[in-house]
Amino acid sequence: MNRLEEFIRDRILREGPITFRDFMELALYHPELGYYSRGPAIGREGDFFTSSSVGDLFGRALALALKEMLEVSGGDTLVEMGAGTGDLAADVLSEFRRRGWGVRYVIVEKSPALVELQKKRLSGFGVEWASSVSELSGVRGVFFSNELVDAFPVHVVEKRDGRLWEVCVDWRDGFCEVLAPPSSPLIEEFFSMQGVELAEGFRTEVNLEMLEWLSQVASAIDVGFLLTIDYGYTSAEFYADYRSRGTLMCYWRHTPVEDPYIRVGEQDMTSHVNFSVLAAYGERLGLEVVGFTNQANFLIDAGILELAKEPSEMLKVKTLIMPGQGMGETFKVLVQQKGIKGKINLRCLSHAPKRPSFSL
Repeated sequence: MNRLEEFIRDRILREGPITFRDFMELALYHPELGYYSRGPAIGREGDFFTSSSVGDLFGRALALALKEMLEVSGGDTLVEMGAGTGDLAADVLSEFRRRGWGVRYVIVEKSPALVELQKKRLSGFGVEWASSVSELSGVRGVFFSNELVDAFPVHVVEKRDGRLWEVCVDWRDGFCEVLAPPSSPLIEEFFSMQGVELAEGFRTEVNLEMLEWLSQVASAIDVGFLLTIDYGYTSAEFYADYRSRGTLMCYWRHTPVEDPYIRVGEQDMTSHVNFSVLAAYGERLGLEVVGFTNQANFLIDAGILELAKEPSEMLKVKTLIMPGQGMGETFKVLVQQKGIKGKINLRCLSHAPKRPSFSL
């Protein structure tokens, strides 16, 4: 048993069962012992890859899309939320510098360990840091994230005997699950907002953290865009019969692990993003959907093929845009806007559906 497991066990023995959401938050974000607080293991020698791990082409193509959004919004600020090791920021800023484009770049990062990594990686770029989106206001520009929302702590629920129950974590000679009434009325609202009634026995995740984050972003934007890149589904896919056990998954040394109660704090833990909820809740907050597409279409429209000059670069592009084992269809791109008047035509969304559907 590691130190974090002992910490969580002692809390449960002292206070009683905790929600899975609180367990996941401790596993990932405990100030000293959490997975992300210690610095996640990213890349070939770590636990998982991100698009920026493949090389600089993802960041360079993203820079072209971000520049276009800045021009359309009349903004001058990029806000990256959850910048990991800082590699993506370095790639984006290097492309801006290469083309002679000026920009104010802000990173929102709550992990002190990651902030230190980012500051070393981005020395000389003039980046600003904030620990929370709530620290920002009146921003004209683009808020964006790559694989952020999937790492938010989630509540886990099950439909049993016609009622919705929340999964909690107890200790009985090891971590175990118990069911309890929902800890927040927002859990019920999460489903009513989508018009979803779970089937008996269905288990899934409720990402309330995502709603709070979206609310903070909407408040911080004066005029501009929110760009979310992540893996996930619409509600129609999220609640399909074959996903009756949910989407929660752990990763350790690039191996999927279904058990979240082993190697606590030493393996990554994620759940897929429900883009229908992001779209619907965003509309409530004044964030209008501009486009929804997959990463392949987005990167091709942004100009990644024009950036790849060498055969070795084309192999990296293939990883980023190809379906199947690549990232092209797995990752989705949602663009929302606030305060921009008139019709919006973004090159990076040229092949996105003109009227994206998020309904069941």
